[in-house]
Amino acid sequence: MIEPTDDAETNAASGIAGTLPAIRTPLQTDKAHGAAEKTEAGNYFVANYPPFSFWKPEMKPSVESVLERPAPVDTKLGLYFHIPFCRKRCHFCYFRVYTDKNAAEINAYIQAGLREFEMYSQKPYLAGRKPQFVYFGGGTPSYLSIQQLQDLTGRMKELFPWDETEEVAFEAEPGTLTEKKLEAIREIGVTRLSLGIEAFNDHILEVNGRAHRSKEAYRAIDFAKTLGFQQLNIDLIAGMMDETEENWQRCVDTAIEQQPDCVTIYQMEIPYNTTIYKQMKESGQVTAPVADWPTKRRWVSWAFDRFVAAGYTVNSAYTVVKDPKTVKFVYRDSLWTGADLLSAGVASFGEFGGVHYQNQADVGPYMMEIDAGRLPIFRAYPTNEEERFIREFILQLKLGQLDISAIREKYGVDPIQRYAKQLQYIEKEGFLTVEGDVITLHREGMLQIDRLLHEFFLPHHRDARYT
Repeated sequence: MIEPTDDAETNAASGIAGTLPAIRTPLQTDKAHGAAEKTEAGNYFVANYPPFSFWKPEMKPSVESVLERPAPVDTKLGLYFHIPFCRKRCHFCYFRVYTDKNAAEINAYIQAGLREFEMYSQKPYLAGRKPQFVYFGGGTPSYLSIQQLQDLTGRMKELFPWDETEEVAFEAEPGTLTEKKLEAIREIGVTRLSLGIEAFNDHILEVNGRAHRSKEAYRAIDFAKTLGFQQLNIDLIAGMMDETEENWQRCVDTAIEQQPDCVTIYQMEIPYNTTIYKQMKESGQVTAPVADWPTKRRWVSWAFDRFVAAGYTVNSAYTVVKDPKTVKFVYRDSLWTGADLLSAGVASFGEFGGVHYQNQADVGPYMMEIDAGRLPIFRAYPTNEEERFIREFILQLKLGQLDISAIREKYGVDPIQRYAKQLQYIEKEGFLTVEGDVITLHREGMLQIDRLLHEFFLPHHRDARYT
């Protein structure tokens, strides 16, 4: 783990002004780490900023400090609950999940999560606030029984009413769904159903450790279509083990035939705490047994073209939508513009007033903290204004096109001027175009946006993906 070069107090005092960090080009980055061609172990996907490796247990008091402040009047609030139960652990999964819990243990966990929400509801910073969005992630939220889902959401609505909520998103594994359960999911208020399809080929699903098979995927999609969810999203992964070009093209065409409202496409990566990495380590392999980066980018680009030809619109580095006027992802868009996130459950990540936090990463310590009447926070990171500026800028670049005027007005800094040298170099490489206040990523830039974003990190935050 990389230690930060400045402490939180020094960072907070530094403000947003400062000298331009030294430039390390994207090509230099790849050459230095061997990432240009082969897929090696590590997290490349940029989910937040500053990187998680800088969050520390000793920074937990900063979370409590924010929670004692009065509630803000102009900051959106979201709720997240992590449901860490699965039928089976996928070989590429790096989330906190459990496959061996019985009904009593799951019920106890749900009750602990509700006590956590209750503790938060009593904090001045959150009291009386209503969520703009709610997200159930995992793990497998659809692993819960109908009764468990009803008990969980019923109590959540009592603590944080959903009557002003714009979106309730819910992740589901196709093999856990029946028509009756999907009806219940719709009735509790879910508006955006996201199915973890990943592939439509049974061999690919089996080799990569997925619990469901294609027949269950088709059935879940058919059921969901009849129930009137506002949005149906399906996830696909390019470059999984044993994937071929022919099969990938067939997978994309099958997805188009299913006509979901949104499709999210990830490029396969192998984080360190996955089954695949453990097998690589045991056998002394450096290269992961999945497609290399150029192949994955080519496959995703082909998929984007295919979806566009079918009437979809590419609206981020990972997503295509059927109708960009009606298909929104409130959870993503609000978080990327500075919303608060009350995140409950084991190992979950949240943010209050620019202070990021993560809960205890194992269910035992998590439950012990709840039983003791304490918030189960494990580590935190209080950002300064400069870090919040960088975070919003880089995350919104993932949308493919960014008008920087709102960020400039909010922070008093023009990203195009601050990052002139970086943007000029990346533009010269053909990855983006800058015209006035608008930065537009070209297709090749979109396909490798996560490695390009490191060019905008503060110097001591770079290369954290390799730690």
